[in-house]
Amino acid sequence: MPVLTDKTVLMDSEGIRRALTRISHEIVEKNKGVENIVLVGIRTRGVPIAERIAKSIERIEGQKPPVGVLDITLYRDDLSTLSYQPIVHPTELPVDITGKTVVLVDDVLYTGRTIRAALDALIDMGRPKTIQLAVLIDRGHRELPIRADFVGKNVPTSSHEVVSLQLDDVDGAEKVVIREFKED
Repeated sequence: MPVLTDKTVLMDSEGIRRALTRISHEIVEKNKGVENIVLVGIRTRGVPIAERIAKSIERIEGQKPPVGVLDITLYRDDLSTLSYQPIVHPTELPVDITGKTVVLVDDVLYTGRTIRAALDALIDMGRPKTIQLAVLIDRGHRELPIRADFVGKNVPTSSHEVVSLQLDDVDGAEKVVIREFKED
């Protein structure tokens, strides 16, 4: 039976911190500050990444942008293959996103389908002025015409590999790894 094993460590905790600090500076620069910006993390690991970016922006600008949590479960195009009874978590937006610049935050950008679902969910909740995308890792293999505005690291991968972000507060480890299936 195939099992996932770690193949390569792409980033350690310091690499993750540096990438998120750079993304924070880029967000501030592109938007000429943080006025009317809302960070929205996609559940699960996009949320702590959005929180870290918000804290980093606060250190840079002296003002912390609001951070929301987006659950895209019911917007996925593969919902019927996930489970007969998918678990839906609440979406929590601390402010009305209408007229705001929303920075959508996720851990790994792959086919683009998760982001498409997130865009659908956001539009159902308001009409942002603009939506920007920040990801820690862009691994390529896009199936939809979606690209990130802010990227921590571009990593070409095989479609047989998995890029996994592990965070101390969720997984007890802090790293980004490429994992591959090996026969047991």
